[in-house]
Amino acid sequence: MAPRRTRTTERDRSRRVLSQNFLADPAAIGRLVDAARPDPHGLLLEVGAGRGQLTRPLAARCGHLVAYEVDPAAGATLARVCAALPNVTHRQADFLAAPVPPEPFEVVGNIPWSLTSAVVRWCLTAPELRAATLLTQLEYARRRAGDQGRWSRLTVSTWPEFTWRLAGRVPRTAFRPVPRVDAGILRIARRPEPLLPAATLPAYQRMVELGFGGVGGSLAASLGRRHPRARLAAVLRAARLDPATPVGHVWPEQWLVLFRLLHAR
Repeated sequence: MAPRRTRTTERDRSRRVLSQNFLADPAAIGRLVDAARPDPHGLLLEVGAGRGQLTRPLAARCGHLVAYEVDPAAGATLARVCAALPNVTHRQADFLAAPVPPEPFEVVGNIPWSLTSAVVRWCLTAPELRAATLLTQLEYARRRAGDQGRWSRLTVSTWPEFTWRLAGRVPRTAFRPVPRVDAGILRIARRPEPLLPAATLPAYQRMVELGFGGVGGSLAASLGRRHPRARLAAVLRAARLDPATPVGHVWPEQWLVLFRLLHAR
């Protein structure tokens, strides 16, 4: 007997293209809203608002919410939800093409996982962003937050200005349709004051790029392409770092120590 074929609808295809996995578990929704800690008087942007599962509880915790949803099918339901909430503005538009608010704001969202990197870049380059609380694939959130003892280039390069934290885990069964992997709540927050003077940030980022772009993967091999070996060895000793340490195992705080010692005058 031939296996039964499951009919694929236009809606199913749309969900795959848009990476749509709607958050359906009330407990998971509550954890995400609690992790976001919206400013009760501030501006909040919701990415991928879907049918409004997060929109209602977020609206109850912020001053003004702008809910973005690009999918017309989900957007029709979202529009009805937003119409009943006086402090919510519905935008049937692509969040990534949205203008950056000129005033301080925060971002929250169960974002399309295929667009995670693009959404994160949008947030990091927005001058007035205060924090972004994003539901991503668990592995992405753990990697960015250093949860496995390894740190990504993006996290290290932005560490003087932003904190990265895994604020919770959401099982895949909390979504409809159910994805293949669990999700993580990634919290990115701008520091009140950068850990380095603004004028030195480009030099710090160049050092991180050099470190992560080296041959052999070790810290000494990477940084040794530009810094004198003897000076680099002395700096590594002072920072109590083994020269053979892989660059991904160097903590962001240690990168800051290296930068201050290598650029000391």
